[in-house]
Amino acid sequence: MRSRQAGFTLIEIMVVVVILAILGAMVAPQILSRIDEARVTRAKTDLRLYESALDMYRIDNFRYPTTEQGLDALVHRPNDSNLKNWRADGYIKQLMKDPWGHDYVYLAAPTGGAAYDIMSLGADGQVGGTGLDADISLRDLGK
Repeated sequence: MRSRQAGFTLIEIMVVVVILAILGAMVAPQILSRIDEARVTRAKTDLRLYESALDMYRIDNFRYPTTEQGLDALVHRPNDSNLKNWRADGYIKQLMKDPWGHDYVYLAAPTGGAAYDIMSLGADGQVGGTGLDADISLRDLGK
């Protein structure tokens, strides 16, 4: 007598693969949109962290860094003899990249009366844009 071997047929395996592909096609766009939302949220959080560090810098040094000194003044002491109270360990441990891998942009005394502005240039890394390419600015967050 021949014993019957248990297992799946090729058709059964193909049906399962098709079902998984359909489910993946329905779920993947929802997951990817959440990733994009998380990147925007992280950029906003980073801007607030920089804002706090810049305010501490101002308390110690009576002014914000210049555009030329940039955010690097929060990590490394600028070559400025007027900075008497700059913290030896800096104001942040290291500069962060935005969620798309670009440097944050710092502008001292931009137009509009603000003392400074910090921004992420979005996914495209260029000024302007819409959607994920739109700039995310501290000024837009209500600084």
